[in-house]
Amino acid sequence: MRRTPVYIICSTRPMVGKTLVARLLCEFLKLQRGDVIGFDVSLKEPSLLDFLPKLTETADVNDTFGKMSLMDRLIINDDVAKVIDLGYFAFDEFFKMTGEIGFAKEAARRGVAPIVFFMGDSDRASLRGYEMLQQQFTRNSLYVIDNEHVLRGEIPVVLAQGRMLRIAALPVFLKTYIDRLNFSFTGYLRSEQDSSTELHQWIRKNYFSFREIELGLLLQGS
Repeated sequence: MRRTPVYIICSTRPMVGKTLVARLLCEFLKLQRGDVIGFDVSLKEPSLLDFLPKLTETADVNDTFGKMSLMDRLIINDDVAKVIDLGYFAFDEFFKMTGEIGFAKEAARRGVAPIVFFMGDSDRASLRGYEMLQQQFTRNSLYVIDNEHVLRGEIPVVLAQGRMLRIAALPVFLKTYIDRLNFSFTGYLRSEQDSSTELHQWIRKNYFSFREIELGLLLQGS
């Protein structure tokens, strides 16, 4: 049985494209696997729940009950991919919890594969946050997301040492277009006949990057 992935999309600060990546990933996994569950840990709107209400549930890590309820859902090898859109305000508390309970090791024992997408930035808090993640997760399960809207080509040395996924910057008019609550990336691929458009190519490139990670999980589980 293949391992069940648990993708954790996180950052130590807001406005870095975290929910955008979570949306892309959820839609890809729905297309690729047929099913996915998103968990929205967010204070601000619009959040993952607003964009993908049929695929997303809210989650709370502010108290013990909320934390344990979420962990119970994540630790099950049921072949249903999970995606956590982790608000920046919950970063320290969430990963303090995963460290204390040994989440990464317990997940591996149960056939669950945690994969962390850390939204890269050059500020001190981001670099400290990434170093903390390196202590809990293996290099193969920890990715830095190089969002060109944020890093603008300047990648700190600490972040450049690990695995990296690049999200190309889109023109403002396309960014506004995909920020609509009713926009679907997969729906666009299916409806747009011209595969040479910039947005079509952008979505396909990101889906291809996710597909490579999924193929890696299959190889590790075989």
